[in-house]
Amino acid sequence: MELTSKAIKILKERYLLKNEQGQVIETPEQMFRRVANHISQAESLYNGDPKEWEELFFDIMSSLKFLPNSPALMNAGKRIGQLAACFVLPVEDSLTSIYDTLKKAAIIHQSGGGTGFSFSRLRPKSDIVRSTGGLASGPVSFMKVYDKSSEIIKQGGVRKAANMGILSIDHPDILDFIKLKRAKGELSNFNISVAITDAFMEALKKKGYYNLVNPRDGKVVETLSAESVFKELVSSAWQTGDPGIIFIDKVNKANPTPHIGEIESTNPCGEQPLLPYEACILGSINLSKYVIEERAQQIWNQREDLLNYEAVSECIRWEELKKDIGTAVRFLDDAIDVNSYPFKEIEVMHKGNRKIGLGVMGWADVLILIGLPYDHEISFRLGKHIMKFIKDEAVNTSVSLAERRGLFPNFKGSIYDKPGMPKVRNATLTTIAPTGSISLIADCSSGIEPIFMIAYKRNILNSEFLEINKYFLKIAERYKIFKEKILQRVYETGSIQDIDEIPHRIKQVFKNAFEIPLECHIEMQAVFQENTDNAVSKTINLPKSATKKDVARAFILAYEKGLKGITVFRYGSKRGILMKVEDFD
Repeated sequence: MELTSKAIKILKERYLLKNEQGQVIETPEQMFRRVANHISQAESLYNGDPKEWEELFFDIMSSLKFLPNSPALMNAGKRIGQLAACFVLPVEDSLTSIYDTLKKAAIIHQSGGGTGFSFSRLRPKSDIVRSTGGLASGPVSFMKVYDKSSEIIKQGGVRKAANMGILSIDHPDILDFIKLKRAKGELSNFNISVAITDAFMEALKKKGYYNLVNPRDGKVVETLSAESVFKELVSSAWQTGDPGIIFIDKVNKANPTPHIGEIESTNPCGEQPLLPYEACILGSINLSKYVIEERAQQIWNQREDLLNYEAVSECIRWEELKKDIGTAVRFLDDAIDVNSYPFKEIEVMHKGNRKIGLGVMGWADVLILIGLPYDHEISFRLGKHIMKFIKDEAVNTSVSLAERRGLFPNFKGSIYDKPGMPKVRNATLTTIAPTGSISLIADCSSGIEPIFMIAYKRNILNSEFLEINKYFLKIAERYKIFKEKILQRVYETGSIQDIDEIPHRIKQVFKNAFEIPLECHIEMQAVFQENTDNAVSKTINLPKSATKKDVARAFILAYEKGLKGITVFRYGSKRGILMKVEDFD
């Protein structure tokens, strides 16, 4: 394995086994062997050969072609044994439920999982509490309690707790929720999203009004202008990057098991809608490993106006990808059976629906290797093709597993329980996750995001790493533009667009995330969403100069394009993990 210094540091700090003195006692190779061995034990439940599949699982991980979500790497083969990254817990309108859920969340965080909650069932602030005669404090106050708990507990002792907090657009406290993160330091362990309905979007389109409803009794308490609420939402997102939006009706139209319940929330990054008490194990295929570089080089040498899709599609090792999709789906399905669940309710729900989420990382690397701009029509077409290929092959594998192992227990009454629908083992198969840490281990671009910047400093575990895109360095050498003054400009700005010595074609391919039009960010998310069962985690990056009208346009376009959710980040609105070089000067 060729691991970067960043990857080795992350593995040592977070993933590799340690003794009681905190000393690392495991190599990366031994880690992958530990995980492969643990997951493959499920094969014995179905008359399979654990040793055969251990080797296949080990090969696909150690080659960095596929990695499961972080808890699987951290906990497989250990006493804790909790392998899922994503959980949603219910929050009912009682003090007992609120604090019972908080306790469960703390235990999940300790195991490395992230939690999502809908606070929409809680009565609004100043509403009557009949049992005491007092007044309710409202969902925002309890979110702050959850945030404080998360601040104290580090997930498995290696990373901060991650949460998603969701409130319905028709909750009486929605304006307080929307404005919540304008105050510095509020809810630092939460992403927050507004659950927006089709009815609200229709009212917005007509510049009409909509009702706020008390969840305690279902009564209308106020009528607001949809446009005025939307403006507050846009203003907060422009200022802080929060809230995001979940198009909750679109999410529930894709709910594979509506007879089991309604989806109210997602995992922390929004890509995994889940029913209350449901969990999901994710994994991502590193697409950069499937590029035929000799053919890709031929595309690079063509003029941009001569690019054609057929030649581009021939740059992918489709048969190898097909084989590895099958292995990855089997890995994730096996993981459900060997997982150690923190609570019985979660085990029942997870094993009842057997949801998995196979996604991708390294997408921006694929485009760069082939010489395609991220915002090119052929890039969108290739993304759609690849994701459809992954979904189709995942379905084929799930059908094959179902024939040997049985359908998921909640199949009857599901969307698959109809003529012509595939008889699958898993209620969902595909998810596009952000792949933060695992893409660093695999040394590839994250999820389906474009490159953040050509050069920047990254904070990893309290250490700063100076990053410069490895593919840019190769191209700079190949085209003989590798000069000290050019590199200095790149380090200073994170961009190459204003450097005259760099050819136009290279500039087009190496646009950073803030140089891609918002419409193209959304189009890329949409083409992947089209063939993704769950949702797509992607940030719509906007330059610092972006206006509130740009944010509003992004939100509305996301709805029109059929996205299940959207997060907008205007550069400079808050300091994140990834920062340009000059931010440290």
